[in-house]
Amino acid sequence: MSETPSNDASQRVALVTGAAGGLGREFAIALAGRGHRVAGLDLADMSGTADLIGDAFHPVRADVTDPVEVEAAVEETAARFGGLEIVVNNAGIYPPLEFEKTTLDDWRRIMRVNLDGPFLVSQAALPHLKAAGWGRIVNIVSAVVFLGPPDLVAYTTSKSGLVGFTRALASAVGAYGITVNAISPGLTRTDTAARTTGADGGFERVRDKQVIPHVEEPGDLVSTLLYVCDEGSGFLTGQTINVDGGSAMH
Repeated sequence: MSETPSNDASQRVALVTGAAGGLGREFAIALAGRGHRVAGLDLADMSGTADLIGDAFHPVRADVTDPVEVEAAVEETAARFGGLEIVVNNAGIYPPLEFEKTTLDDWRRIMRVNLDGPFLVSQAALPHLKAAGWGRIVNIVSAVVFLGPPDLVAYTTSKSGLVGFTRALASAVGAYGITVNAISPGLTRTDTAARTTGADGGFERVRDKQVIPHVEEPGDLVSTLLYVCDEGSGFLTGQTINVDGGSAMH
């Protein structure tokens, strides 16, 4: 491998998928704020994220479902910053669909983005994490895996698969100093959520089922992300941490 991985704990290299907005933007900003250099992988325009972070951010346009584009994006990140040690698999889609009206194409599209994407990104990144002798892979799942809402059957299935992926991959890479964990947000106020599950009072309906009575914001997840990525969290792996205001007690 051509790059020389950094051992400076204050300046790791991170790749965040879906970094154009929402949770991905918040995560990229938080990691950069910790002193890490961050690459964002998205098909959407990431100039807004770049403006907020500055030189510590590098946007890479790629489709998480395309293995060639993912491989190129990971290599570009490692070449620019001299390695790669943190991967945040955040990109995902969650269209509400009645089960009986869900087509096979709908099903496959959701699985490709939500499950194939983390597989491809993690697999491409793994040689760099191994070379560093240290790594954090964080998969963003969803509290729906504990709740099972009727209009999100395909989405819930994809995120449940990602929980299983998290556990099994943690077993496969633990000996290399790499941890793999999942964070499961509740319904969070992002632009995408406002157009889909949060529309027409959706945010308020979810809020009313929570123990903590406010709509979840992207910033509510930052401390958990930084915790699982921290140098001191090397003994935490294979876990799914639910951050949903108490909607699901598991």
